[in-house]
Amino acid sequence: MKDREIELLAPAKNLECGIEAINHGADAVYIGAPRFGARASATNSLEDIASLIEYAHLFRAKVYVALNTILDKQELREAETMIRDLYRIGADALIIQDMGILQLDLPPIPIHASTQTDNRTPEKVKFLKDCGIQRVVLARELTPEQIREIHKHCDIPLEVFVHGALCVSYSGQCYISQACYGRSANRGECAQFCRLPFNLVDAEGTTIVRNKHLLSLKDMNRIEMLEELIEAGVTSFKIEGRLKDVSYVKNITAAYRSRLDEILQRRPGYRRASSGVSQYTFTPQPDKSFSRGFTPYLPDQKPHDITSFNTPKSLGEEMGSVKEIRRNHFTVAGIKSFHNGDGVCYINEEGIMTGFRINRVEDNKIYPAEMPDIRPRTKLYRNFDQEFERQMLRKSAERKIRVEMELSENPYGYALSLKDEDDIRISLNFPAEKEIARTSQAEQLKKQLTKLGNTPFQVTHFTLNLSDNYFIPASLLSEYRRQAVDKLLQNRKINYRQQLHKIQESSHPYPEKKLTYLGNVRNPEAKRFYLQHGVHEVSPAFEEETPENPVLMFCKHCIRYSMGWCNRYHQQSSPYPEPFYLVTSDNRRFRLKFDCKKCEMRVTNP
Repeated sequence: MKDREIELLAPAKNLECGIEAINHGADAVYIGAPRFGARASATNSLEDIASLIEYAHLFRAKVYVALNTILDKQELREAETMIRDLYRIGADALIIQDMGILQLDLPPIPIHASTQTDNRTPEKVKFLKDCGIQRVVLARELTPEQIREIHKHCDIPLEVFVHGALCVSYSGQCYISQACYGRSANRGECAQFCRLPFNLVDAEGTTIVRNKHLLSLKDMNRIEMLEELIEAGVTSFKIEGRLKDVSYVKNITAAYRSRLDEILQRRPGYRRASSGVSQYTFTPQPDKSFSRGFTPYLPDQKPHDITSFNTPKSLGEEMGSVKEIRRNHFTVAGIKSFHNGDGVCYINEEGIMTGFRINRVEDNKIYPAEMPDIRPRTKLYRNFDQEFERQMLRKSAERKIRVEMELSENPYGYALSLKDEDDIRISLNFPAEKEIARTSQAEQLKKQLTKLGNTPFQVTHFTLNLSDNYFIPASLLSEYRRQAVDKLLQNRKINYRQQLHKIQESSHPYPEKKLTYLGNVRNPEAKRFYLQHGVHEVSPAFEEETPENPVLMFCKHCIRYSMGWCNRYHQQSSPYPEPFYLVTSDNRRFRLKFDCKKCEMRVTNP
């Protein structure tokens, strides 16, 4: 039985981030297309995507291109042309949301169903598989048990998010940004309404909570769950962050690569999905990159705290607490050390995050640039580690493909042979006069030939197969080495096999007979797709026609639970009369509804 490949999938805001994701151990990266990606501000040119593809393929890593918005009728042909261009430059797959794309005249490029298609059930995943979809990106809200159930009923590669920012609403099912600002999350223009501060108001107008970020969640961190998720059937582990900077990509990719390698080393039956080994000049530490605090995000498994009510900004790593305060400094009780220039934040007495920059550190004495209004026992967080960021700005990783090398002789001179870890081989003959050396040459030959420097290769085994102690000038050895490396690089490019898959027309039944605005159908081709698959009634997308009394957000996060008023878990009802309302600073009101049977909170208009 063939080993199952396990993939680490990292984000690429741009070419630089993509290359560093590969250097730091990613088996694949996902990057925004020139248009129609779910992060409208993270688009990339075909030229940059082509450069990333060429670099990634050298390590047998893949590049997936995100084209995961819903499209207008007039955009379909432009999308079709762009998909052909992406296929031509060697993209390994497209990540899509709009099923209308499947109706176009596509090249044989694999299609992945984005998490925006709301993939939560075995029935939905099986439907997508039968459409010819090659991979499904599952909803973030699913537990390992739910993932295992999907895997049991549907043999298709499953991709899950394991790290990064969390949407409070199911992906693809959030319409509040469009409703409030005309900026559609399904068009890549989310206004991040869920990160705003709100008042929580009851049915009588009493303010229960004031100025808190009641829809803001912590960031996901499932690094300790990777093995459990592998066993549940996950193929690809996805790091969120197509808007994150290169420092974040380096650190988080390296952290998950290190953890996955440790698991794969002791688990026969699984193997990594690309070539090469990354070596780091730093110790990966996820809490040193942007985070709102971490959660494994298991919303069905109470009492996990998944919320970040005090701030939607990065808290960073917890460092300790304030001990004593003096005129121009204070002392800290903690086990971690601060550095000059660090950024520090804390939650003040009003529950608001504030911060300062450290000017000088002396043992446990902190001298801020400006003395903050802070109290003893206040928890301190470091959200900017100056020393760590300096490391991240420098070259912080090298990725090398392992190679076996042999120098042998033939009747006309010498032969240099290379075999890499993917069993790609080359052998070059070099005519030469053979000259016997006066001193032993073995170590010199090995030293000169294995000095691969800035190439992507590293010699792990060297064999010298000569009948005598021959002298070969260093200049010739360098030329032999250069030509052999060039030939191996050329052969690796030739031997890369782009996976091909042509979507065929299908007509198997969709799990539902009626499709509301939640189907996100914006163009005639998408409508035709669903009608072709047995749907009797297809409503237009929210962006096309506002439905009557729509639910704007569907959330596993429940404010009633967070307040300690869940009948199921706390056996305690709210002391305030319902319905509850969220009220923004500009007096927009939204009603909260609670579906306890599904353990969901819904946000609607009043």
